[in-house]
Amino acid sequence: MDTVWFDEMEARIPKNEVRTRFAPSPTGYMHVGNLRTALYTYLIARHNDGKFLLRIEDTDQGRLVEGAVDVIYKTMAECHLDHDEGPDVGGPVGPYVQTQRRPFYGKYAELLVEKGHAYRCFCEKTESEEDTGDFNREANPCRFLTKEESDRRAAAGEPFVIRQRIPEKGTTTFHDEIFGDITVENSTLDDQVLMKRDGLPTYNFANVVDDHLMGITHVVRGSEYLSSAPKYNLLYQGFGWDIPKYVHCSPVMRDAHNKMSKRHGDPSYEDLIAQGYLTDAVLNYVALLGWSPRGEQAEQEIFSMDELKAAFEMSGISKSPAIFDIEKLRYFNAEYIRRMSAEDFAKVAEPWIRKAVKDPAIDAAAIAALLQQRTEVLTEIPEKLDFFDELPAYDTELFVHKKSKSDEASSKAVLETVIPLFEALESWDDEHILDTMVKLAEEQGVKNAKIMWPVRIAAAGKAVTPGGAVEICRILGKAETLRRLQIGLEKLQ
Repeated sequence: MDTVWFDEMEARIPKNEVRTRFAPSPTGYMHVGNLRTALYTYLIARHNDGKFLLRIEDTDQGRLVEGAVDVIYKTMAECHLDHDEGPDVGGPVGPYVQTQRRPFYGKYAELLVEKGHAYRCFCEKTESEEDTGDFNREANPCRFLTKEESDRRAAAGEPFVIRQRIPEKGTTTFHDEIFGDITVENSTLDDQVLMKRDGLPTYNFANVVDDHLMGITHVVRGSEYLSSAPKYNLLYQGFGWDIPKYVHCSPVMRDAHNKMSKRHGDPSYEDLIAQGYLTDAVLNYVALLGWSPRGEQAEQEIFSMDELKAAFEMSGISKSPAIFDIEKLRYFNAEYIRRMSAEDFAKVAEPWIRKAVKDPAIDAAAIAALLQQRTEVLTEIPEKLDFFDELPAYDTELFVHKKSKSDEASSKAVLETVIPLFEALESWDDEHILDTMVKLAEEQGVKNAKIMWPVRIAAAGKAVTPGGAVEICRILGKAETLRRLQIGLEKLQ
């Protein structure tokens, strides 16, 4: 076999740097476990001043969803997971889409056959894309075919798959950064299919070939792949390649017994954003689903992306499954909202404000200022604001409030006095509106609340509002405030 092409492929591989990859299948959405894998993979690269690659694994054509690759790009961009190499930005070891790498896999499978670590299997049983694991290799006559016989049958056009030749005896040990050394009996491993009859590679084979040819030093994946790791090791050894560091992450669970699953209605990243969670809050929470900071930061909960890059040590990844707690995420989200600048919050809140407040004359940023300390998730915003565009129907019982010492009769008297005072104001701002009500309270020898309660009820028509009488009157504007106070007075007469 001519080795020149293989030597050229080896020469392309970057050396002496940490290289990680996120390799999603384009199946339509980014579930939380996938997002965590992408994040951990990214953080390992950035923590070690390495390279982060994006590879699209689209060999399973039956599961592909149209537009799903765009979802991957969009999600990664939103989540600040900037990749150094990938289908869209190129790089030294492309192509970065598996189906565009098809010519490679057959050559490497034949090389492995040549080296004695794989064999052609002509048995009918191998029609399925991948073996179920119950294939009895002792009973497989193809395992014992001579090279000449195998070559002759292949040349005659007989269909075959290529299987990995697992050693019959002994053990295989692999090292995982989280779980340590794991040893398995070779007799428990099946001769897995590497190349299918249609000439396409199986997931497990394409993965190993691509990871090697892209110089991947750290492979991050779910712990469900632990059982495949011995076979991966034997492939690396069969080719004579360096074995990367394995980082197998335990699953993200919805409860103590069940993994998160889109089928069971558990949210994807896109769902969480649609439910009013902030990207940065989701990322911060997901980072802590199975990883804990060490040392001085051991008690820290809120991390910026730069802080995560600096703090992320693989030794902090847990063996135990992590349980996704939506209430904990809600807490993180509220913290992030409170820590935002007023301008940034106004920007993210405006689309939600405009779901309820359609009147362009009403300033969305002014409303956002009322909401920032009172909002946990953005989806709460519209229901709090329904009174701005239109005064809701309300009962005069709302004017009765024990703590403010307000009742219908006192509220009527307050509105009768406040309306002309407000009409006389030349400047309509917080200071003048507040002064007017505070002075009136002083003159009448009552607490401020006795004046402000009826004004707020008449202006909003609701007992619970974001912001008090002053802010609501200012945002509504003078004319609309006076119109509503007049309606309130008429209700009380």
